[in-house]
Amino acid sequence: VQLQAFGGGLVQAGGFLRLSCAASGRTSSIYDMGWFRQPPGKEREFVAAISRRGGLTYYADSVKGRFAVSRDNAKNTLYLQMNSLKPEDAANYYCAAASTVRKGVLSTTPTEYDYWGQGTQVTVSS
Repeated sequence: VQLQAFGGGLVQAGGFLRLSCAASGRTSSIYDMGWFRQPPGKEREFVAAISRRGGLTYYADSVKGRFAVSRDNAKNTLYLQMNSLKPEDAANYYCAAASTVRKGVLSTTPTEYDYWGQGTQVTVSS
């Protein structure tokens, strides 16, 4: 499985961006998908996750109510709609996919994901 994230860029505080992550290869092996971010000089942190069919989502408290994760399995694409962006949202954003079924529980730590995209940079100016 290969993941490619794109859609990052420079945006003013209060603005919005939509990140996409295209999956290719053996996509039938993908279950949960998620977004993580890594601000400069900090560790990678969980942002959002979504179950295979999209019926279950989970967000970090810092983005709840502002970000929305979704996926289109027909297009093998994961999305992250980011609204009301703040300077503290600036980071390199990574998409990830898990190949292990976790019924009723979404994966929220990096070690639970098997495949990673290359990251897309989000910069928020104040």
